[in-house]
Amino acid sequence: MDFFLHQLINAVTLGGFYALIALGYTMVYGIIGLINFAHGEIFASGGYIGIVVLAWMTGQGYMETHPWLCLSAAFVLAMAYCALLAMGVEKVAYKPLRRASKLSVLLSALGMSIFLQNGLMLTQGVYDKTYPGVFAKGAFSVGQFSFTYLQVGALAVTALLLVGLNRLVFRSRMGAAMRATSQDRVMATLVGISPDRIISMTFAIGAALAAAAGILVGLYYGSVRFDMGFVPGIKAFAAAVLGGIGSITGAMLGGLIIGMTEIFAAAYISGEYKDVFAFIILIAVLYFMPNGLLGENINDTRV
Repeated sequence: MDFFLHQLINAVTLGGFYALIALGYTMVYGIIGLINFAHGEIFASGGYIGIVVLAWMTGQGYMETHPWLCLSAAFVLAMAYCALLAMGVEKVAYKPLRRASKLSVLLSALGMSIFLQNGLMLTQGVYDKTYPGVFAKGAFSVGQFSFTYLQVGALAVTALLLVGLNRLVFRSRMGAAMRATSQDRVMATLVGISPDRIISMTFAIGAALAAAAGILVGLYYGSVRFDMGFVPGIKAFAAAVLGGIGSITGAMLGGLIIGMTEIFAAAYISGEYKDVFAFIILIAVLYFMPNGLLGENINDTRV
């Protein structure tokens, strides 16, 4: 029982990471109907910005006295940087091709993905970079089960971001403008909404969530690498498709399912094939339920 509970907390944590990344895919698709394949590299960029900020603060001695304040600053700066980066990607790789064929936009997105990944490799090197270990210290017990503070913190941050996004999309004027643009861009323009501004904001919000996921993954696994965005990006895309591409609730659900499947399959079947199960699920969903678990266009869940 203890082993199952330990794997369950790992599965929920990993699923939350995938959900944060998947939301970027599904939000962009909900607005412009295209997949941003450079999203995985934005996730990796967030992880690197986090480690750069924390390394500088460690050198200044701030980490010893105010570690949680330093971590908060790392989240804010990484999310802001990646939001600006994503807006730049949208302006360069997507906006000029808005009336072009989908194949042209797909090739542009893949080219931007390669460009960003190689930029990380050239600026940060090919070796893993280690996060400060101060956040991995400490644990507490509930009955016979032990939680680390890092696990609880990662779950809390993930839950806070998911709830915040949900309120932004469904309880704010910005969210109403996003949903209106998604449903009918021409009519949204006629009532005073700027589709270009909404599209840029959608890229920025999705990238900020991915940046937070990059820092959480770096803290959870202890390091980051220039190509760390590829496999999680593909799994997050699988999560978005599983839940119903374009559905925010579906992306959250799909991320949790992918995370749980991966962790429990590694624990009870084989760790060597843990990456395979996400793609088996993706193939099965595309074959049997091509619109995903919640459907591609559900009234109150589409962006």
